[in-house]
Amino acid sequence: MGDAERKFFVLDTNILLHEPFAIYSFQEHDVVIPMTVLEELDRIKDSKRDVARDARVAIRALEDIFKDATPEQISEGIVVGKEGSTGTVSIFADFEIKETVQAFADKAGDNRILNAVLYLQEKRAPRTVVLVTKDINMRLRAKGAGVRYVEDYRTDQLIDDVKLLTKGFQVVEGSFWDQVGQVESQTSGRSTLHTMPRDMIDNTFVNQYILDESDEFAGRVVGLEADKLHLKDISRERLMHREAWGVRPKNVYQGMAMDALLDPHVDLVILTGPAGCGKTILAMAAALEQVVEKGMYDKIIVTRNTPEIAESIGFLPGTEEEKMLPWLGAVTDTLEALHKNDECADGSMRYIMDKANLQFKSINFMRGRSIQNAFVILDECQNLTASQLKTIITRCGEGTKIVCSGNLAQIDSPYLTPVTSGLTYIVERFKNFEGSATVYLNGVVRSRLAEFAEENL
Repeated sequence: MGDAERKFFVLDTNILLHEPFAIYSFQEHDVVIPMTVLEELDRIKDSKRDVARDARVAIRALEDIFKDATPEQISEGIVVGKEGSTGTVSIFADFEIKETVQAFADKAGDNRILNAVLYLQEKRAPRTVVLVTKDINMRLRAKGAGVRYVEDYRTDQLIDDVKLLTKGFQVVEGSFWDQVGQVESQTSGRSTLHTMPRDMIDNTFVNQYILDESDEFAGRVVGLEADKLHLKDISRERLMHREAWGVRPKNVYQGMAMDALLDPHVDLVILTGPAGCGKTILAMAAALEQVVEKGMYDKIIVTRNTPEIAESIGFLPGTEEEKMLPWLGAVTDTLEALHKNDECADGSMRYIMDKANLQFKSINFMRGRSIQNAFVILDECQNLTASQLKTIITRCGEGTKIVCSGNLAQIDSPYLTPVTSGLTYIVERFKNFEGSATVYLNGVVRSRLAEFAEENL
């Protein structure tokens, strides 16, 4: 690649907070870190915000690159990446630049970064200078200030539109058997396995459910070969009669979710769907059934992301678990719903929480742990980044099952969109993994009021 084709990518602070190792993602191009970004990372690394860890990781990554470099080499750029790589990383002293953007006194850091980009754009012409930021308003301001090229950071974005996200099932037109014709079938105990040419069902993957429009057939792909696929015949009736802790599916989508939740061979279950579709209650019922009734796991661990938890958890009274209770109202509400018909609902809940060894954990305290023989419920995953989800999933040791659930229409994080959410990322990354299953729960079953609100508000 010639020098004229090499681009300068100027990184905003939020890029390094979103992905601390983003400096390695630009390969043969040149990455520029403005001094203002280092100042902001320094301020954040000692804060109580949950991004403080990411700031420290980013600072250490930069220190590894520049530790033996001279000041001249740092401003010119140090080659990074694999052997033979030509991409460089440099630090730019943006405070020396004469200001051209002076708006918003409270945004002095942003202004210095914009001034640096405009300066480089002029001095480094005809080479392309690109500002990379996850802040939408920063992108708009940059365009308005005269920055020609502004981009979002998309290396962790696997799809362009959330409508393309797999739902974990396919619906075959008409009757399944009319479409498929002859197949090779084997029966083992109560299970029937069909083997058919792979091209009969397009774009399929392991543990994807197959339904038909005639409401007769239901199956799950249990194996894929170069030219064949193996399909387990579940039958629609059996799917709808799965039961856990007294809970039965209200629709076929809940039936598929229940099937995956109760399957001991599936280590990761990802449940997506609108508010009120039953994600939490199905996960909780399956957890209680397998921990209390069947003794398959030793405990239930429930955790969720709370954007402001780093600041506020310390001010709440009690132990870690008592501090977490306000954030986990959805789970305690679910437990109440499961035991509302008991003679003494409060007594039942206390007994079950003790019997199931139910633990509420803060996501901040999950790092560094190894979780063995547990059923883990991770709620509200739409607010997690891909790296945060990786941190939690890699905690799961032998004999642990994890359920990740979330609604991509209810993202609270200012840095995430439906296509960049960690929930979207793991759905796409794990869809070809034989130990995971994804189900999109279509339809609101909470109440007719919730259903109308979901569709019309």
